[in-house]
Amino acid sequence: MPKVSILLTCYNHIAYLPAAVESIRTQTFRDFEVICLDDGSTDGTREWLRANCADWTLQFNENNLGTYGSLNKGLELATGACVAILNDDDVWMPEKLDRQLAMLESDPTLGLVHTNGSFIGAKGEPLPGTPLGFDFPSDAKTHGVIPLLYANKIIASAVLVRQACFDHVGPFNPAYFGSGDWDMWLRIAEYWSVGFCDEELTKYRWHGDNASKKLDRIWRDDEVLRERIIAQTPAYEAMDLDPVELNAALAHNWACLGTVRTLNGNPKRGRDAYKESLRRQPSRWRSRLRYFATFLPRAIFRRML
Repeated sequence: MPKVSILLTCYNHIAYLPAAVESIRTQTFRDFEVICLDDGSTDGTREWLRANCADWTLQFNENNLGTYGSLNKGLELATGACVAILNDDDVWMPEKLDRQLAMLESDPTLGLVHTNGSFIGAKGEPLPGTPLGFDFPSDAKTHGVIPLLYANKIIASAVLVRQACFDHVGPFNPAYFGSGDWDMWLRIAEYWSVGFCDEELTKYRWHGDNASKKLDRIWRDDEVLRERIIAQTPAYEAMDLDPVELNAALAHNWACLGTVRTLNGNPKRGRDAYKESLRRQPSRWRSRLRYFATFLPRAIFRRML
């Protein structure tokens, strides 16, 4: 049994795939299996994988399952004690898996370790901007719930997860378009601590085809996920979390729910969410401004964000 199962997700990124594969082959940690998950590519990806990755497991989906349905296929095939994900347009630094495994093995309470990193462009050129860790706490171990109530602060290609976490919380939710990884990290953080390796070990490629640019579908995802957070509030309040920090995070979640409800065409329910945000944290002046902005046409509200 390998120590790590690497799920290489592939979909019409033949221009970037060789760099992703090379970054796996140059890992200093070697006890891994690779499961290539192609979700219906039509750009020559499957032919390239057959020619260059015959020593790995090749899973070619007959129908396009979407990101999370495809990852679930990978989880069914994975035999490792830990699971790493690499999207076919991202790359790893050689020490990535080594550093993460050292953290996981040093602390059995950690369920997930993710790394810092940076953004690259279509040609691999460095891009200025926020590092991959965003404002995730830089100490090695944290309770990840509160940071994840604000936003998805964990890049899928940057994670290493114990297989036991997936066994406990279940598979990815395939109903999501682009927020299923955020949903998964939050579900894991409800039971395990999260480790953050503050080294630039993952390169996230930003290009014109990124799924995260399809905003309308992401907004619908966000509404579903933020409603889930609200449903989980009693459980969060029962956890050993700082009550002031938790209240601020929940106020933020309500405000974001107000925004996506309005963007998704329901400003009345958006106003209800902003009211709850202000009830929890009256000093949130942006929530107050956006409450009044919900009375404006949707196109104007969107431009004001």
